[in-house]
Amino acid sequence: MIPILAVPHFEWMPGNDHPNTFSPQDKLAMSYLAAGRTARAIRLLERTLADCERALGTDHPYTFRSRNNLAMGYRAAHRTAEAIRLLERTLADCERVLRAAHPDTLAVRNNLAMSYWAAGRTVEAILLLERSLADCERVVGAHHPNTKAARKYLAAVTGEPESHWRRDT
Repeated sequence: MIPILAVPHFEWMPGNDHPNTFSPQDKLAMSYLAAGRTARAIRLLERTLADCERALGTDHPYTFRSRNNLAMGYRAAHRTAEAIRLLERTLADCERVLRAAHPDTLAVRNNLAMSYWAAGRTVEAILLLERSLADCERVVGAHHPNTKAARKYLAAVTGEPESHWRRDT
């Protein structure tokens, strides 16, 4: 758990536009989200994203991660349409800048699929997760967290056991 003083400390030392500030802000926001403090998490995630875009630009990998985290906040707050819009944009940018096989791109694809599922778009979710699982297994291996997540998500969406989606054990 990050101490509450971590974010002000990093803002004071390098400044709130310094990349070293963004990670503690994101981690604190995700801790708020995990603790059910969704509104507070979203406010901090929105601030972090604005800071990332201003300091690093819209095509920086950390900006993509920040957008992904904000989308997770929106989904947790049942703001699924906003999450989907943000994740669709982020996935397109990740594929353009990082390429389709980059682990960050794969994570965003998994999150977009789960947002589709939350919105009742099950067929789209399954198609995206099947693609994600195949790419994850090929690029990062069967035991990587992104691969395990894609397999777990496919099991949840389809009702099939995780073992059904395991190609390489």
